[in-house]
Amino acid sequence: MNAVPAAPVAPTAPRRPRRRLALAVTLAAATALTGVSVAAQAAVPTPPSGWSLVWSDDFTGAAGTLPSSANWIVDTGTSYPGGPANWGTGEIQTYTGSTANLAHDGSGNLRITPLRDSGGRWTSARIETVRTDFKPPSGGVLAIEGRIQMPNVTGAQAAGYWPAFWALGAPYRGNYQNWPGIGEIDVMENVNGLNQVWGALHCGVAPGGPCNEFSGLGATRVCPGSACQAAFHTYRTEWDTSVSPQQLRWYVDGQLFHTVTQTQVGATYWAQMTGHGGYFLLLNVAMGGSFPDGVAGAVTPTGSTVSGRPMLVDYVAVYRRGGGSTPTPTPTTPAPTTPPPSGTVDAYSTIQAEAFSGQNGVAVETCAEGGQNIAALRNGDWARYDNVDFGGSGPRDFLARVASGAAGGVSGLVEVRVDSPTATPIGSFAVANTGGWQSWRSVPGNVSAVTGRHTVYLTFSSGQPADFVNVNWFTFRR
Repeated sequence: MNAVPAAPVAPTAPRRPRRRLALAVTLAAATALTGVSVAAQAAVPTPPSGWSLVWSDDFTGAAGTLPSSANWIVDTGTSYPGGPANWGTGEIQTYTGSTANLAHDGSGNLRITPLRDSGGRWTSARIETVRTDFKPPSGGVLAIEGRIQMPNVTGAQAAGYWPAFWALGAPYRGNYQNWPGIGEIDVMENVNGLNQVWGALHCGVAPGGPCNEFSGLGATRVCPGSACQAAFHTYRTEWDTSVSPQQLRWYVDGQLFHTVTQTQVGATYWAQMTGHGGYFLLLNVAMGGSFPDGVAGAVTPTGSTVSGRPMLVDYVAVYRRGGGSTPTPTPTTPAPTTPPPSGTVDAYSTIQAEAFSGQNGVAVETCAEGGQNIAALRNGDWARYDNVDFGGSGPRDFLARVASGAAGGVSGLVEVRVDSPTATPIGSFAVANTGGWQSWRSVPGNVSAVTGRHTVYLTFSSGQPADFVNVNWFTFRR
């Protein structure tokens, strides 16, 4: 969701595309639609012969409940901690974890609902998968698919609506300044209630570069049959490494409408966006920003924009075909702690945060999830864990259970260092308020290669002199 229109808005390190004004203006807006309710399918479709299911969410939770925290992270506020303002796109809403903005409907759908309050302020919701490792097997194909009904609003009432289903390269998480090099795949975007789906790739450098940033390499078409806003449609992107040059392909209801090849991007930039650990998926409805403003030719939303029209998501699924063996699913919770052999701590077991060997500035308190957690963590604090054994093959990431009741504007980094609290971090992630000091969230962070036995330090870094995080446990994952 990071592209900007032909009349460019000053960029701020994007995070998901807004795109292709030149394409948009060649297609007419859809005729206004009356409210249509379409039931979800019963289940995620069984993959056809040769394909296997890697991961999915069918959103079958009880009405009024949030999506599974084992599958999804709920983004809040107007930016990532330390990331570009307004999510890098100029959108105006604040994302929340309120079930008014984000909830199962009890009929097999997830609803993401933008709302405007009496003061004219907009809220909405944005979620991203816990998993960050979606990529094709070597020589195989990966498919990212969702069955979605766009917000059922058109014409002047739809000005500023910006629903999206997309993916970002894993290294973006915790960095927030490395777009577009890490890659962004926009499976589905739509603005202003137009009967169009946009698909795009963002890569390389910005502005310009091989992906024509900040617009991206994109295409658009009308939804087949029923309008995008009137019914569910299936949106899919396939990443195919079984052909040479490799390809990314975009479909709506099985109809191909866009292809980008490795040759178009170039070997260097293609390797940059495909050579890392994989991608995580995102769903959101933004309001306003560079893409809807560019297509409208004016600032959106307007006084005519209506509140409360949700995007409905029936399911999201990731499939694979061909290549090597089926990848082992990334665990969403760590394996039970096992006794460390010979006085060592297994890096891949659950390491309880309060079981530190030494500390600086760390408090310990009773944890609402049971046991204890370390608390009152602020800039310069650290906790030390001796004799942590990473074995002969290093981890691909780490996962920590964290909570924060930090005030607005207060955030920081949870960092992993080895052998010294002042060594260069081998991994980190950013965290801000999660809803309270005992409102726990499992957050992953990438780590660089490390093997053998080491002293591990969790260190805490912030630009503000205030407590910003509690930690319950952490683990490393291969």
